[in-house]
Amino acid sequence: MTELGNRLKEAREAKDYSLDDLQRITKIQKRYLIGIEEGNYDIMPGKFYVRAFIKQYCEAVGLQPEVIFDEYKDEIPATYDDEIPVNLSRVQSRKGVSGSSSKVFDVIPKLLVALLIIGLLIALWVFVQTKVGDESNNADTADKEPVAVDQKDLPEEEADSNEAADDKESDGGSTKEDKEESKDEDKSVEQSLEAVKTEGTVTTYELKDAKPFKIELAAKGDAWVSVENSKQESLFQGMLYEGDKKEIDLSSDTEAYLVIGNAANTDIIVNGELLEYEIPTDTVRQDIVIQYTASDSQ
Repeated sequence: MTELGNRLKEAREAKDYSLDDLQRITKIQKRYLIGIEEGNYDIMPGKFYVRAFIKQYCEAVGLQPEVIFDEYKDEIPATYDDEIPVNLSRVQSRKGVSGSSSKVFDVIPKLLVALLIIGLLIALWVFVQTKVGDESNNADTADKEPVAVDQKDLPEEEADSNEAADDKESDGGSTKEDKEESKDEDKSVEQSLEAVKTEGTVTTYELKDAKPFKIELAAKGDAWVSVENSKQESLFQGMLYEGDKKEIDLSSDTEAYLVIGNAANTDIIVNGELLEYEIPTDTVRQDIVIQYTASDSQ
């Protein structure tokens, strides 16, 4: 056991915390906590997680992470800033445009103008043809005198169908089924997903007016993730590698607690909608709480 491990263990025991208690507080797996105390950093999911986990451990037991990092800088295997990806935000730097690409961009506006002119000419031609066709139809109709038909002279079945058609026209051409479908469409409301509270690395969102509650985790790089429901039952915990996706259905629950070990490499998609969240620059970890209220129409 290293000096740093002894220091952290003493602080934990002073708080009367067991490793299970610390796991519940920090959401870090127990085997990683043991590895920190024993100085066995090789079991970590990645070198850049070492400082993140030590920082969470210090905060949980009441130690100042900055003081610990400075005092035991020789024991910690790698500097946190050198290991994590440089891009910690979703804002991508604009790449320089080559000379050939610049020429293409110069041609695009001219091409768009030409397409617009062609589109206007086609629309004008269609309008003229439609106008001529309408005038021709009106002329043919004017030459013909309307013939009045007495409903009494029609067969009984045909007269009934004509009366039903008249009733439908007087009602604006809509049937009872059409009106019910229209009412159902009016009731449909898009889901609402909004941030309501942020405390440290924990951000709470409210999901409303949604029938399902499905979460998809898409990895853009290596990332450790954990998902729990409202009963603190683990639904998933482990590593996702670049290109991996994990879908979890929580429609029968009211809350999801997500721990994202490398927020810059992980997209969170709720019912097909990308969750936009701020990624702090001082830590790779991000805790997301989603409180779910089912739609009334469900």
